[in-house]
Amino acid sequence: MRPSRLLAAVLVSLTFLAGPAWAGEKNPHQRGPDPTLASIQAEKGPFEVSKVTVPAGSATGFNRGTIYYPTSTAEGRFGGVVVIPGFTEPESTMSWYGPRLASQGFVIFTLEPNSVLDFPDSRADQMGAALDYLTGNSAVKDRVDSGRLAAMGHSMGGGGSLRLAQKRPALKAAIPLAPWHIEGNWSDVKVPTMIFGSDNDFIAPVALHASPFYDRLGSPEKAYPLLKNAGHMQYIVPNTTVAQYGISWLKRFVDDDTRYSQFLCPPPAPNAQIAQYKDTCPV
Repeated sequence: MRPSRLLAAVLVSLTFLAGPAWAGEKNPHQRGPDPTLASIQAEKGPFEVSKVTVPAGSATGFNRGTIYYPTSTAEGRFGGVVVIPGFTEPESTMSWYGPRLASQGFVIFTLEPNSVLDFPDSRADQMGAALDYLTGNSAVKDRVDSGRLAAMGHSMGGGGSLRLAQKRPALKAAIPLAPWHIEGNWSDVKVPTMIFGSDNDFIAPVALHASPFYDRLGSPEKAYPLLKNAGHMQYIVPNTTVAQYGISWLKRFVDDDTRYSQFLCPPPAPNAQIAQYKDTCPV
């Protein structure tokens, strides 16, 4: 190995061993009790949740939506996540993510697209505008940590979350759900990204979308759960597997909470829910 490469490898190893700046102290972004497999699979997390409707015309750049948030602020501000549906889908198809993720300690903003026919890049712009509104003008702006934001979307909304991660490298995480996009090379995306795929997806076949998107991601932290015996529309109804891995990813990278690394690494072996799982352990 060349000396320069050896030095670089040593520095990376030392950085990993040292951990974040708060190593040895309580993580200031940690929210909620110590997690268990049962707690991340549960329909309701440890936080009570309230919601506020954001009507059309509240801000420019997006249509309307619903914000779900932990009622208590005793533990401080929370990370914010915007969620947008796919082609022809209304906001209601993403509504189950709102209370489920918010009850784990996040502020979740589910969106109604400007048009259900919007393509991924338009959805990316709408998600960006929604995050700006969430942290700048929303009724819950004082509950959101503007430095800890993430994007999540289904189908063309998943493609939009990839595009937003490309345009906003300061995002802490992205979770594309069965993403669809005409672009295939995401090597300049450095945001920690978990891409979900479905083995029976005939709308966004994983061989053309989710799998090569994952392979070409530039992020050093990435994962690819492939759902078993699942189709493209698996994500519009409550799904325990999607919830447990999605929650763990958001906790690990939005909250820097290494308590959740145990649910991501080592990766799961193929089972009744997961046909394949690719990743970059350790996380």
